[in-house]
Amino acid sequence: MKKILWFILFSIFFCIFCKFSFSKKEIDYKKIKPDYGDALVIGTIADASVLVPMIATDAMSHEVSSNIFLGVVKYNPELKIVGDLAEKYKISPDQKTITFYLKKGVKWSDGKEVTAEDVYFGYRLITNPEIPSPYASDFLEVKKFEILDKYTFRVTYKRPFAPALSSWGNLVVLPKHLLEGKSLSYLTNVFGRKPIGNGPFKLEKWKPQEEIVLKYNPLFYKGRPYLNYLIYKIIPDPSTLFMELRSGGIDWISLTPLQYLKLEREKNLRKEFKIYKYPSFSFTYIGYNLKHPLFKDKKVRKALCYAINRKEIVKGALLGQGIPAYGPYKPDTWFYNKAVEKFCPYNPKKALKLLYEAGFKKNKKGILEKKGKPFEFTLLVNQGNLSRLLAAQIIQRELSKIGIKVKIRVVEWTTLIHQFIDTRRFEAVILGWVTGPDPDLYDIFHSSKIKPPGLNFVGYSNSKVDKLLDQGRYTLDQKKRKKIYYKLQEILAKDQPYTFLYIPMSLEAIHKRFQGIKPSAIGIGYNIEEWWVPKNMQKYLIP
Repeated sequence: MKKILWFILFSIFFCIFCKFSFSKKEIDYKKIKPDYGDALVIGTIADASVLVPMIATDAMSHEVSSNIFLGVVKYNPELKIVGDLAEKYKISPDQKTITFYLKKGVKWSDGKEVTAEDVYFGYRLITNPEIPSPYASDFLEVKKFEILDKYTFRVTYKRPFAPALSSWGNLVVLPKHLLEGKSLSYLTNVFGRKPIGNGPFKLEKWKPQEEIVLKYNPLFYKGRPYLNYLIYKIIPDPSTLFMELRSGGIDWISLTPLQYLKLEREKNLRKEFKIYKYPSFSFTYIGYNLKHPLFKDKKVRKALCYAINRKEIVKGALLGQGIPAYGPYKPDTWFYNKAVEKFCPYNPKKALKLLYEAGFKKNKKGILEKKGKPFEFTLLVNQGNLSRLLAAQIIQRELSKIGIKVKIRVVEWTTLIHQFIDTRRFEAVILGWVTGPDPDLYDIFHSSKIKPPGLNFVGYSNSKVDKLLDQGRYTLDQKKRKKIYYKLQEILAKDQPYTFLYIPMSLEAIHKRFQGIKPSAIGIGYNIEEWWVPKNMQKYLIP
């Protein structure tokens, strides 16, 4: 009996010793050589629409495409523009000409070499009026495109153009040998469903509304990525998406604020997943159809701005994981105008005053009406975005207090874009825009972008804004540009083509077995070809 007791005590002390000793020795992955293999399963609520960057208008299409196509240049982690396909570039003293020197030996995934001819082909395509690209305006500024040799090309602009260099991202480089002479329908429906790219991954299969599978590109010029696959699982319901994360079926999701709090509280999940949290380059807003009788009047839009409590939305819809938005820019950017925060504070009394001035009166039931018609409208929200739905419900409650009836309609993402936004058949909608390190918003607010496929789908037209957007593009001095965009923000705050709601935090949960993730000002997915999983932790043992 004593021997058994001593054995038990020895075992307990031995386990405690082992736990104490080995907990001190955490694995230093920096000293381990990265391994090849495994798959990163990414959960998303929305499918892509077309995998051709120059004609894609949704974020999911651009996210997937960014792993298939390289650009001539790109932003690095410090938000500086560096070469991607380009080995280097030179800008002329007068700022009108850029000469790009492409890297040699970069190949399309079918084995054909990438050359200046492919860039020129893409440039001609995006500037073709028959191609429905909302991004053409940047390239229409080019006066002359010259191919100097197989790996060198020169672009000369009509005048100095601030977004000139950054515009040569992954929008224009397409395989000439596969697409020359093909129709728009082929580009969209054939190549756009099964593209041949030059990036770290290539499309393996695409099951609409189910999954998109990318496999490593063995011909990638930097060498094949460490991961074998990127698998995008499309699950429109955020709750189901989170359950998949919990069960181990998904490695990476963008958390809703509620999911973020749940994950923070669950010790077992926290052991498996790491959360990356940072302010996103984006903003969420209510976009109004400015051709609708209710929203033509600037006083009405201004009143709605006063009637909506942004801080309450950040608190209630985002659970504090965001920043109230008073314009389209993040507060930590050099072009943010803090003064716009005072233009439209929460003030329901002022909202009512403006609505009375606009000709509305309250009836016996307390509903605002004008010429016998009640003030009511339908607010569209995309399926699967809980934060936007909660924001819509808060807005519905806030506006009901002053006599406005809001109906909320939840619509599946691709249906929302194609059947409502693209056709301009909506009254109001909650959406978001992804922004970037440059303040140019020409494609969103310039009146020339009202007609489809332009991104100014609300129909906003202001000659002063058009002039400022033009000036901002042709002014290279940062101090002068700052003044231009300060003024632009002030006019947008007065006109309220959108009610700016919030800037969400990016809340990314990624399984801890993935190494090589380097958070930066640009986010975390920019170097995904360098992510890897140690052999003994690999989950998907597929070739």
